[in-house]
Amino acid sequence: MQAVLTTTSSATSADTEKRNLILATCGLCAGGVLATAIPLVASMSPSERAHAAGGPVEVDIAGLAPEELRVVEWRGKPVWIFGRDVATLAALEGHRGELADPDSQADQQPGYARNAGRSIRPEVFVAVGICTHLGCSPVKTEAGAAGSAGLGADWKGGFFCPCHGSTFDFAGRVFKNKPAPSNLEVPPYRYLSDTRIVIGEDGVA
Repeated sequence: MQAVLTTTSSATSADTEKRNLILATCGLCAGGVLATAIPLVASMSPSERAHAAGGPVEVDIAGLAPEELRVVEWRGKPVWIFGRDVATLAALEGHRGELADPDSQADQQPGYARNAGRSIRPEVFVAVGICTHLGCSPVKTEAGAAGSAGLGADWKGGFFCPCHGSTFDFAGRVFKNKPAPSNLEVPPYRYLSDTRIVIGEDGVA
């Protein structure tokens, strides 16, 4: 009887040691995950956290050159920031009769986009780079380089959607008789300074 009691006691002790070892191992694993996660979250800058949450995104536009197209992401969408020079702006007035909504009267954009340049400041155009037809991404197409796209010799440059042929000028205004029903979307944005803008917040500086 004594031998049986000794064996049972030994088995109970072994089970307790195993349970303690398992708990200690789980505790170490959880601590390791936490120790890894905290520096990772802490290392994210405010812009990265805002980006992940779909909030406003701050963008440095210092050095944006005429005809340069930069792309950033906001709420999972590509947002274009396009530099325009005097010649590009002047060309926006030469084809109003060919546009479906030249004055941006459709209720689809902020009030500060209801002008020929569709922008707060003429030299910088900001738009969501998604065609308003079926969501393809148009491409920037220069004047004189559009023959392969079938845009014609009089094409003055703009954005061409290769999926179904919609065309937009350098203010994102759609040409008539194209599949796209409206101009490119202008997101809410504002200037923090001459070289920084925030996409996702309204305001005119």
